[in-house]
Amino acid sequence: MRRIPRHVAIVMDGNGRWAQERYLPRTAGHRAGVGAVRKVVEHCAKRGVEALTLFAFSSENWRRPEQEVSVLMELFLSTLERETEKLHQNGVRLRIIGDRAAFGEALRERMDAAESLTRSNTGLQLAIAANYGGRWDIVQAAQTLAEKVRRGELSPEQITADRLQQQLALADLPEPDLFIRTGGERRISNFLLWQLAYTELYFTPVLWPEFDEEALDLAFEDYAGRQRRFGFTGDQVAGRMP
Repeated sequence: MRRIPRHVAIVMDGNGRWAQERYLPRTAGHRAGVGAVRKVVEHCAKRGVEALTLFAFSSENWRRPEQEVSVLMELFLSTLERETEKLHQNGVRLRIIGDRAAFGEALRERMDAAESLTRSNTGLQLAIAANYGGRWDIVQAAQTLAEKVRRGELSPEQITADRLQQQLALADLPEPDLFIRTGGERRISNFLLWQLAYTELYFTPVLWPEFDEEALDLAFEDYAGRQRRFGFTGDQVAGRMP
């Protein structure tokens, strides 16, 4: 097994609590979290990770206070404007996954521009999940296949797990090897539900603004000690059985 995962998926949790511990507004935590994103992206590229998917804004996050959501949208836009060129210079391909319909026009245009600029890059594949939900991902894949059945391009019997997987976000990337959630919570929170079926899960109490290169290396060390079986026995994986 590779000691460094090919694909890492992260729920970046703890921005609000980080701010509250310092008697700051929750939005200050989100701004501080941008620095952690930069560190993690750079370190993943340095360590040879092929793909990194970050959960930035879930489809459920619209329920948060209006001011906080507004700041998150402004922060997302400003970060794209500030960081895209640097990502491009470092060979990173950026893509945004999720339902963009709820975002404002300026943000949607900035997303399109960032993806267009970096589309041909062959370095780290960076995906930002925004207005994303794992259930939404599966539903939109099912709807795509249902439309093909309606047009007579596909029969119901031809709908397989592989065909559905091909319609999901990130279908062209390997499924995540390692899932990390910061902030101490121990749940997946509707993130990449299909793709995480055989992913190794790692939970850390470190709040996202404090999650740095050392914390990421600890997650990699834990991953390196796992035996990934995918339904086989431990002896089969270790090569001790014919």
